[in-house]
Amino acid sequence: MTMPAPATGARSHLFNDRTLPAYRAAVAAGVDRVARRVATAGPFSGITPDRLGPEIAAVDLDRPLGETGAALDELEQVYLRDAVYFHHPRYLAHLNCPVVIPALLGEAVLSAVNSSLDTWDQSAGGTLIERRLIDWTAGRIGLGPDADGVFTSGGSQSNFQALLLAREQALAATALPRHQALPRLRVLTSQAGHFSVQKSAKMLGLAPDAVIAVETDRDRRMRPAVLARELERCRRAGLPVMAVVATAGTTDFGSIDPLPEIADACARAGARLHVDAAYGCGLLVSRTRRHLLAGIERADSVTVDFHKSFFQPVSSSALLVRDRSVLRHATHHADYLNPARAAEQRIPNQVDKSVQTTRRFDALKLWLTLRVMGADAVGELFDQVVDRAAEAYALLAADPRFEVVTRSQLSTVVFRHLPPVGTDPADADEANLYARRALAASGEAVVAGTKVDGRHYLKFTLLNPETTAADVAHVLDLVAGHAEQYLSDQAAAAELCRAAG
Repeated sequence: MTMPAPATGARSHLFNDRTLPAYRAAVAAGVDRVARRVATAGPFSGITPDRLGPEIAAVDLDRPLGETGAALDELEQVYLRDAVYFHHPRYLAHLNCPVVIPALLGEAVLSAVNSSLDTWDQSAGGTLIERRLIDWTAGRIGLGPDADGVFTSGGSQSNFQALLLAREQALAATALPRHQALPRLRVLTSQAGHFSVQKSAKMLGLAPDAVIAVETDRDRRMRPAVLARELERCRRAGLPVMAVVATAGTTDFGSIDPLPEIADACARAGARLHVDAAYGCGLLVSRTRRHLLAGIERADSVTVDFHKSFFQPVSSSALLVRDRSVLRHATHHADYLNPARAAEQRIPNQVDKSVQTTRRFDALKLWLTLRVMGADAVGELFDQVVDRAAEAYALLAADPRFEVVTRSQLSTVVFRHLPPVGTDPADADEANLYARRALAASGEAVVAGTKVDGRHYLKFTLLNPETTAADVAHVLDLVAGHAEQYLSDQAAAAELCRAAG
């Protein structure tokens, strides 16, 4: 067998059968750099934009370094050194999970092969693997034999497409001209729902007041009785409700709306039900908490984010629909890509279902995860982070230095440091804001922040099974220390002013 001649010049950088040694060496070198950094890095370096910005701006992109080692040395300085490392047990901020090794293997494979999941003649087996995973997920949800769906870039895109389909279904059902019907359409969602609902409504050309926020209870769950009243009010006003968006795992509180009662209200009103389970979808593989998603099987569409609750690298999300025929609203046939005759010949082109054209084979990561680990192992990891959140809640509830808002059904905990009685509420807010900033700047831990009833709170988002109760207790001590230091400094400054005045 004749070996191909080594590539030279610019072609030496192309991935093909002539450059395999260079490919293996470059990828191995990159993996080694990441592994060394992960072995020693904290959750964050505390870098600020003002400090890092000039370093990156100084890089001359028109003068290449010429070899992989030098480029990786530079990358250490402009990225790896200061990256936020979600694998660290004291990263407790956003809905970013550590990732499992089979998914990283999938990432390496899919990026090298570089399939595009828009048409069969660009992806072949990739198309069928994605379709099989869509069927598997729809089965776990319980959507029935006519279900279908497509992988997306994330929960916001999944929610956008769900509302796009809902809009088209609503417009098809009205006798009014499109331009008259569109401003009248309404979307009902929880006060604690995701901002992508409002953003999607704007991008879909709905009226500024199209999204109606439905009141929540003390656990931040949508009130079904209030939803029923809003549905009736819209009916009487001649405002078609194109969708009700329930949430299975709100971003701040991890709350799951009462799905059976919401489904009942939607059925009575003839309204389409979308469930945003971007966060709570991990319950689909839980052996102990699957019941928390009871009622999700009655949804018309569902958002899931595997890159939140299945420990997958970004991006890995999907939109599932009960009735595959509604996906026709995302279909447009182009002669050069997916001509109508392809559908007649039953050629499976995923672009017929997607708002994207070129699309990565992100499904491969989940496929390898299920084939290596299995769904039960993923569910076990998700159960562990939910257990850890319950422990964190108990710690906070017993600690007089803090107040905690509500016990999450998933793995978030919203809390704040309590200042001494009589402290100005504005100072209390500033103390919590300062504690979050100081904690991040120290590099010891990262927590998130939010607002509750107009006041500033902190938030743990626990998605790492390696995080222990001791980690949580240590971070709480750090938060309290920073907040108390801020209040002490403020008091000292005020005393100096009084003495000088």
